[in-house]
Amino acid sequence: MPARVTFTLDDLSTNIPRIFDQVQTTTANHQKNYVALYKLHVEASKHTETINDGTSIKLVGERAFEDLFISMLSRALPIKKGASVVDRIIKFVGGYTKFVNEKGEAARKANPTEEDEPDDDTPASRFVSRLLRFLFKGCQAKDKIIRFRVVQCIAEMVAHLGEIDDDIYNLLRGNLLERIRDKENPVRVQAAIALSKLCGSEDDPTEEPKITDVIIDILTYDTAADVRRAALLNLPIGPETLPHILARTRDVDVTVRKLVYHNVLEPNCVIEHDGGINVGVSHPRALSIAQREQIVRNGLGDREDVVKSAAMKLVATWVEVVRMDGSKLEKGDHEADVIAFLNLFDLVENSTAEDALLSVFKSRADILDGLEFGDKYWDDMTPEKAFLARVFVDHCVATKDDRRLEAALPVVTALAFRIQTAYNHLMLLRGDIDDEEEEELRASREEAQLSQEFIIGEMLKMSDNLDYADEIGRRKMFQLVRDMLSQDVLPESLVSRCLDVLRTLSPNERDLIRVVVEVIHTLRDPFEDPAQGISADDSTSTIADTPATVRTARAAPKPAEEMPPEERARADTIDLRCLALCIGMLERVNGTFEENSTLEGILGELIIPAVKRREMLLRERGLVSLGLCCLIARRMALNSFQLFVSQVQAGVPEVLKLRVLQVILDILMAHDKDFLSLQSPYLEKIIGFLMNTLNTEESDKVLALICVGLSKLMLSGMISDDRILRALILEYVSPNSATNQELRQCLSYFFPVYCYSSAANQRRMQKQFIPIYEDLNRVYNECDGDEDMISPTQASLMIVDWTDPQKAVLKADESIHIDLASDIIKALFTHCLHLDIEEDKKALCQLLGKLYIPDEVDDDKIRTLKLLMITLRTRRPLRDSTTKNTFNKFQALIDKKFEKQLADFDEVEYRQLEYFKAVFEFLDDITPDSDWDDDEAAVKKRGGNKRRSESVVSDTTASLSAASDVEATPRARKANGKSKAK
Repeated sequence: MPARVTFTLDDLSTNIPRIFDQVQTTTANHQKNYVALYKLHVEASKHTETINDGTSIKLVGERAFEDLFISMLSRALPIKKGASVVDRIIKFVGGYTKFVNEKGEAARKANPTEEDEPDDDTPASRFVSRLLRFLFKGCQAKDKIIRFRVVQCIAEMVAHLGEIDDDIYNLLRGNLLERIRDKENPVRVQAAIALSKLCGSEDDPTEEPKITDVIIDILTYDTAADVRRAALLNLPIGPETLPHILARTRDVDVTVRKLVYHNVLEPNCVIEHDGGINVGVSHPRALSIAQREQIVRNGLGDREDVVKSAAMKLVATWVEVVRMDGSKLEKGDHEADVIAFLNLFDLVENSTAEDALLSVFKSRADILDGLEFGDKYWDDMTPEKAFLARVFVDHCVATKDDRRLEAALPVVTALAFRIQTAYNHLMLLRGDIDDEEEEELRASREEAQLSQEFIIGEMLKMSDNLDYADEIGRRKMFQLVRDMLSQDVLPESLVSRCLDVLRTLSPNERDLIRVVVEVIHTLRDPFEDPAQGISADDSTSTIADTPATVRTARAAPKPAEEMPPEERARADTIDLRCLALCIGMLERVNGTFEENSTLEGILGELIIPAVKRREMLLRERGLVSLGLCCLIARRMALNSFQLFVSQVQAGVPEVLKLRVLQVILDILMAHDKDFLSLQSPYLEKIIGFLMNTLNTEESDKVLALICVGLSKLMLSGMISDDRILRALILEYVSPNSATNQELRQCLSYFFPVYCYSSAANQRRMQKQFIPIYEDLNRVYNECDGDEDMISPTQASLMIVDWTDPQKAVLKADESIHIDLASDIIKALFTHCLHLDIEEDKKALCQLLGKLYIPDEVDDDKIRTLKLLMITLRTRRPLRDSTTKNTFNKFQALIDKKFEKQLADFDEVEYRQLEYFKAVFEFLDDITPDSDWDDDEAAVKKRGGNKRRSESVVSDTTASLSAASDVEATPRARKANGKSKAK
């Protein structure tokens, strides 16, 4: 047997470099090298020296081991990111830190004779402490590569440090908190990873700042997507952090949004523990309804397919685990799983549940195949079961899956009887109300009523997709729906559902109108009392053979003043129901008013009297009904338009104003040739009305509505007035609309689409640039310092982008920016911009460099631009050096690019040409430079660096900007309780 080789410290210098050489090639040998390095570590720790007369020990071996280890590591630190050999070395360092601490812990447990308290001074703890102190020095390095590698190494080690001194922990925490604000993204990524692993180690709850709060702040506000990704993947998920994680479902980065669903929420739905399954933090039952709807709405509504797919997979997982209560259930009961899944959502308020269910149908074909709708399914109907059946039918219709549709839908007669039974049950629930009933029982009864209404509504929706070839079933369904509509106790939420079925059953619009008018007469007839239920006897009547009701002349109803209070209240209730029927019917009619003479009676008996009522709800529904009539009656629209305009005035409730404005905008779109054509006598009044409403209205909802309407009118070409365009831009950048998200979102979409869709629209925007710039300057100067408004320069850059002919979808007008350059240079001649003159010149000259200059330009246009530039330099030279340099660069670009076209430039010759007549008239009006100095000094003396609201507009201004009425100039409003621009 060979003799054992004696270990010496000199062996370290040979073996440790060999180990580091091996670990940088592959991670497969790391475990073997952990063992080899640990043996060297243990042997080295045995080499000590006694000092101070034997009272102390010098750890010579450990010191040599640590020095050589640090030396090997330090050689890898300067190597830039992306080198895989360095990444393997750092991974090895982190792995060895874990290995050495585990060995130390195992040795302590294996020797129970030692004290119960762990010894803080061990070779492992000394090694970790020494290594960390070395790495802390690199955290302050000037070299970004060093900082990155050091923090990367700490991130690998931090989860396996074991017991460390408070001083080391505080240094570790402080350095990482400092590096999390590093200017380099990769450094912040590693700092976020390291800090995330310290989240559960804070002993002092009062210590500020808390690491969790810092990671959440980075997750929310860091500008780098990879830093947010690192924070997201490493932040511990819990009740406190979950809302911030869910907020990342709206992150601007696609990968971050995907990771929320795929890497965070889905893996934490359930937790496997001791052979069982427990509910995880992101289990659907652990989330609130709002959180579940937020996840589904943001995920399934995402525009990116990868995010949508991840969300669909998560929703499918919810269906599998929703019934888990700690132990796995038998698979295969798909109906029960889906019903339990639907219990997670509010089925009434929004479409989130429907979107989630449809995603399950698309991603899980086994669930779709496993659903059956036999007779037993319909016997005990619940809101969830009714919803499931209806969405299943809609899905089959959308995908044209006739086989499944035929198997799922009941026959018409059977469904009609089920609707009838459910409706009679609802009438019983509504009729058995006891005033002395306990509050809990009353709440339970009201909840049962809402559930029954929802069930009936879902079955009525399903009825739209039935096969009505069965004449008996068709008659039954028609009579049922007609009887339901004839009862004033029918919940209003079911009126539109009944009308949809009635429209499906009606052979044409004329019959639909006739039936609804008969129902309205039945409701308003004081001599008939509607039944409180519907008979189960099958009626043999049908739409085609139902004769028009023959009515004897009725006595005129009593005036409202002569009715007792109870009778008046009941009459108003009936009128409200009749108006709801009228609105629903008119929304489903496409023919003209003249084609349906039956509507004349309803107009005179119901709608006009309702418009004249003082009660707001009656008047609102009357005006909406009249507006719907105007959409199909051109002459009525012309006669009634002034009535609607008169309802939009100060003091009118916001709800009524919103509905009336909707009516007005719909009428303008339906009859645009009568109201908005250039020959229309109403055009100027309508433009004035719209401008006045936009400039004076203070309600955010009304402003958003009027901007949406004007955007549609402008985009469709029905309105092309420049004043409207200027007003919309001013509203878009106004501080008054900073919190009006609906308005901002609408206009953010409108302006690019409007400009890019048409070269004519880009040309219109170009011609209005200078007037818009002046308006923006005026409002910007009048704003208070604490108000949020973008500068005129920023707004101008947006307009330059919108007018870029390269972005036009159709045939572009390449010379738009050439003309815009001419407009800008003309503005540089004047002092009418009402701000600091040099500041305006600087901003406008900067825009010249942003313009698109095509390779080919009309000779006359480029010569006009050259004339303006030469005259500006000779008569009104720019004085600010930065502005002058910017202008000179633009002029040099033009001269070089169009050298051939400008080679024979002759100002005298151009004066004889008709094309240049307007340009020379403008240039000849320019005052001498001395006069300009006097005017500029006068402006500065009056206003300094501020504009005045009473700005003087010279004749020159009029020649630069399109002439417009002063009343149509956009003006900012003064909002309630806020200091805003006047």
